[in-house]
Amino acid sequence: MLKGCTPWPEEFARIYREKGYWQDITLNEMVEKSAASAPGAIALVQGEERLTYGQLVERVDTLAYSLSKSGLRPLDRVVLQLPNSIDFVLAFLALTRIGVIPVMALPPHRANEIRHFLGKSGATGYFIPDRIKDFDFRDMAAEMRKENPRLAHVFVSGEAGPGQTALSSLMVGSDGIEQVRAELARLRPDPDEVALMLLSGGTTAVPKLIPRTHNDYVFNAVAAGRVSRFSPRTVFLAILPMGHNYNLASPGILATFAHGGRVVIAPGTRATEVFPVIEREKVTVIPAAVPLVATWLEAPERAQYDLSSLALIQNGGARLQPELRRRVKERFCCQYQEDYGTAEGLINLTRLDDPEELIENSSGKPICDDDEIRIVDDAGNEVPDGTPGELLVRGPYTIRGYYDNPEANEKAFTADGFYRMGDVVRKEGRYLFTEGRKKDLVNRGGEKISCDEIEDHILAHPKVRNTCVVAMPDPVFGEKACAFVLLAGGETLSLPELCAFLLSRQIAKFKLPERLEVLDAFPISPAGKILRRNLRERIEAMVKAELAEQA
Repeated sequence: MLKGCTPWPEEFARIYREKGYWQDITLNEMVEKSAASAPGAIALVQGEERLTYGQLVERVDTLAYSLSKSGLRPLDRVVLQLPNSIDFVLAFLALTRIGVIPVMALPPHRANEIRHFLGKSGATGYFIPDRIKDFDFRDMAAEMRKENPRLAHVFVSGEAGPGQTALSSLMVGSDGIEQVRAELARLRPDPDEVALMLLSGGTTAVPKLIPRTHNDYVFNAVAAGRVSRFSPRTVFLAILPMGHNYNLASPGILATFAHGGRVVIAPGTRATEVFPVIEREKVTVIPAAVPLVATWLEAPERAQYDLSSLALIQNGGARLQPELRRRVKERFCCQYQEDYGTAEGLINLTRLDDPEELIENSSGKPICDDDEIRIVDDAGNEVPDGTPGELLVRGPYTIRGYYDNPEANEKAFTADGFYRMGDVVRKEGRYLFTEGRKKDLVNRGGEKISCDEIEDHILAHPKVRNTCVVAMPDPVFGEKACAFVLLAGGETLSLPELCAFLLSRQIAKFKLPERLEVLDAFPISPAGKILRRNLRERIEAMVKAELAEQA
């Protein structure tokens, strides 16, 4: 395995193979299986462009061959920063075809993050769009190249800049496809080798690099797709960034390919962009995130389009409150699925035939019977079912260490290989009920308040479109709860009015938010999550300024 990565112990690897979790195939071979079964089936759609499985595999092979001829070698790392597009899919699969390891950056990342990804991974290549809106990625790439002598290749989706290579120039091969495939066969990666590097989801520091092997990531995609009942009839709408684990393989586009379905690339996230595509392409599955779901539920355009093909709306990245889950099922007339997990591995999904109570309230259960779960207290002792504690996990697709980061590994992994997720959850049987990150609990004078719980109650208020509850500093109690809310158009809401409503729902008085802030929009991460940290910092600064005025 690539130096700097932590392999699974041999006894675990043997068990995972014996149980069929690890198939010893590459990500590309997973896609090629579907292509062999139905080469004429549509695999990928963007606007008017449509690729069959046969065309997809041939284009991937052609690009992979050209990339290898350009000087990329197995185990080279490259930073892949392309927006959702056919070029993204082709580049990703072409790189993994020849054993080059893409580091999955997101389009909103800028020089500070890219500099870190390039330096930490030792990347020799960088894949970019020419520009998005008013930002020119070619200029940033030129700057990165000046700083990093190791960065030998810059590949551009669109028009290339000086010293850069347009991806389109590599898509047309001069050699026959059989010759290309004979050459590529010699470059087949070891399925136990690292296939890609994801980014950790932490928002307090520059992300860590998460190495995922072909074996573990194939299983991740196949198993998640199986639980979500993906099939050749699946029409998956890719809306969130493809470079994010949720939209890539949990179940994501790779699970869609693994099960022979069709991936449709959305032109944007607004209802006016999404709903017409659902109608035109007969979309069956949408992976969404909390801000999108909250917006779509209130969109007046919903009645203007035929959305009857929708069978499943998924939510990932942050827990969707039960009230909104109920609204999804009622207003879109489809099933809802909660998707809770981590780029480091563990994926939990509610099952489509679960009782309504579990679908509306739980965060699902692991997709694999051999996902080992521990819920522990602050001293590391396991707690009984129903008792909140930190979630630890070990299994056939959960990594054993970050890339080249022994200090982070010491903190994040136990001596026996369990990954500390940093989430506070309750367990009932195999089902998990998340209560937020450790830092998302408000400690009000020793009383612990779950932000998640209070958010669910606030969302039941008819004036509230979305909410985020965070801890704010308090000189007496240490912390109190502050509720940030987005209101329905033209509405107003006072703190006494909100508290009266919450008391009518019979919650404990100490759990009431003690400050209300109305916003026009929440700060959102590149992966579509509400940036709670930004809201905590905002209210902390406001409280600090107010206390200074009073002094």
